[in-house]
Amino acid sequence: MSSTKLIADSGATKAEWCLVNKKQTKTVFTQGISPYFLNTEQIIELLTKELKPSLGKTQVDEVYYYGTGCANPNNARLVKKAIKKIFPEAVVDVNHDLMAAARAVCGNEKGIACILGTGSNSCYFDGKKVVKNSPGIGYVLGDEGSGAYLGKRVLQYYLYNTFDEDLRARFDATYVTNNVEILENVYKKPLANRYLASFARFLAENRGHYMVENIIEDGLNDFFFNHLCKYRETWTLPVSFVGSIAFGFKDVLKDLCSAYEFDLGTVIKNPMIGLIEYHRED
Repeated sequence: MSSTKLIADSGATKAEWCLVNKKQTKTVFTQGISPYFLNTEQIIELLTKELKPSLGKTQVDEVYYYGTGCANPNNARLVKKAIKKIFPEAVVDVNHDLMAAARAVCGNEKGIACILGTGSNSCYFDGKKVVKNSPGIGYVLGDEGSGAYLGKRVLQYYLYNTFDEDLRARFDATYVTNNVEILENVYKKPLANRYLASFARFLAENRGHYMVENIIEDGLNDFFFNHLCKYRETWTLPVSFVGSIAFGFKDVLKDLCSAYEFDLGTVIKNPMIGLIEYHRED
């Protein structure tokens, strides 16, 4: 008899839960779970209110949870304890978001797995575990190629008055903001990385302009140079990507892989697609 599996991919703001069995695939969205901000009791409360009612009386046999902050063993234990309280009969496996990306794009094969979303990350995956991981130093110092990194560059061009008249007019029409408001959001308000990443959309909406193309190519090239070039395996294995930035600028990734003589593998927007396939087969 086939078991019913619940797969979760959670960021700090939103979590996607997918119930998978032989008959169906059902998706539920809840608030995100960050173990840095929520304790076990708060996670239990969140799951009780937002997840459990949508699943009805379905018996869950296995839970595979991938989430932000879960590379930290203490955080992983905290999340696992909460999930076990909700699904006491289920086998629960808690992992981090980089493992989600690796399994989603590599399956059980060796490869280089990359995340290019609000933030960025990468690893060499040996088909079972993450063997090498380029250090993540956050959006202030790093996160090359991410939405926050590209958005930061957009704001630099705007604030330094580097945009030509046409692009500046497009920016003003899109965002209706000013220097004071921008600096306030970046330096005084919380979640500055998400605020910065929101400006990456401007790049996607204005493709073809040479300044826009330069920002995209330079930002993604910084990711290739600072991270992918550090793995010697990059030249012999497929390099695959997960995330909205990767998916939106797939053409630039293809050109960069060609220039660096890398083999471009899979590019998907959402890791859940690959995770369903991975766990259906295990």
